[in-house]
Amino acid sequence: MDLLLLLKALILGLVEGATEFLPVSSTGHLIIVGDLIGFNDENSKVFKIVIQLGAILAICWEYRARLGNVANRLGSDLGAQRFALHVALAFLPAALLGLAFHDLIKAYLFSPVTVAVALILGGLVILAVERSAANPQGVIRMRTASVEHMSAKQALQIGCFQALSLVPGVSRAGATILGGMASGLSRQAATEFSFFVAIPIMCAATGYDLLKSWHLLAAEDFAAIAVGFITAFLAALVAVKTLLRYVAQHDFRVFAWYRIVFGLLVLAYFWEF
Repeated sequence: MDLLLLLKALILGLVEGATEFLPVSSTGHLIIVGDLIGFNDENSKVFKIVIQLGAILAICWEYRARLGNVANRLGSDLGAQRFALHVALAFLPAALLGLAFHDLIKAYLFSPVTVAVALILGGLVILAVERSAANPQGVIRMRTASVEHMSAKQALQIGCFQALSLVPGVSRAGATILGGMASGLSRQAATEFSFFVAIPIMCAATGYDLLKSWHLLAAEDFAAIAVGFITAFLAALVAVKTLLRYVAQHDFRVFAWYRIVFGLLVLAYFWEF
């Protein structure tokens, strides 16, 4: 058993789980960290895809009661049907564009420099959105306080913002949360809806990538995948709980400055003059 490979799997599992649901781009961090630790060959790309399932499972586990309740009432309850419709509407834009441009994105945009630029620009956008979250007098605008009260229009708008995250470094969580806030949701509601819409979009993207790349895996890769999967699941559980507590009392400016500083460091490190 290759202990160095297992250590790399552990590191990337922690990175995936810790960053997947934060507005800092998990894909971007996986690309950068994978490059730094020398885990960026073809097999590593499949590994990075599979461990995302661990993060998805963490959301399903955290919200298992709520998701089970929606599933049980889907055939008869209007509230459950509205919830499912909103998730579907938010899922469609990124799913359609991802299917159309998947190969081009993989070929031309998966690089540390692209990620660095996207991190910096995304940080500036977060600062702008947070600045506009209050009117000039500092009075918070009336916002949709919960996922249950959002509209179909808001869900579709969030889906359009989520499509921006097809560019590595943009951050799916960041795009959906900021899209939700820009569409009139409270910070807490936007964050929670970001978790729910992650389930179908990440399952679809992961499933599509696996179908195309499964042949690259060998039997000796499965130990590393298991380590990365379990680590990503546990780290994501902690990250989700921590983020929900954080947004109850704070805004996202700290993530904006993190993105900008980290992006500048990455740009300086990887830029080829």
